[in-house]
Amino acid sequence: MPRAARHETPLERADRNFAELLQELRVTQTGVQILFAFLLTLAFMPGFPRLDDWQRGMYVTALLLSMLAAALFTAPAALHRALFRKHVKRRIVDISSRLASLGLVVLALAFTASVLLVVDVVLGRGAGIAAAAGTFAVCAGLWGVLPRWVGRSLPKAGSGAGAQARRGTR
Repeated sequence: MPRAARHETPLERADRNFAELLQELRVTQTGVQILFAFLLTLAFMPGFPRLDDWQRGMYVTALLLSMLAAALFTAPAALHRALFRKHVKRRIVDISSRLASLGLVVLALAFTASVLLVVDVVLGRGAGIAAAAGTFAVCAGLWGVLPRWVGRSLPKAGSGAGAQARRGTR
């Protein structure tokens, strides 16, 4: 059932879009913070010295990717704070959306590297590579392919009430 178009000014739309983006970031940020905290503690575990050079490299890679994802997901708040009251909300929303998208890519890589490390230690290199490939495929599928597939199933722009509803929810 098509929804009625929203009657909002461009500034109201930018405010709403930024609030929605911040809600999305709250969900992803929790996961990345848990992963980052877990990785930070691994280096202090008794078994850590037994890791081989490749595993240590994968550990550092996963740690740095999770840190980068956390930085990308918190950047919109810093950007907003720095540009607050400069009348550039639409620009803040556009840049923040790009940062969040890049953050998801980096988070998928951090998950992949983390799974690769853990499964490599527990079951061996081959199983680690297979698990990492599966992890990346799941993230790419759910975060990349699924949204595009759903987007393609929507009515085309300019076609009746569906187009009005989409224009009203941007």
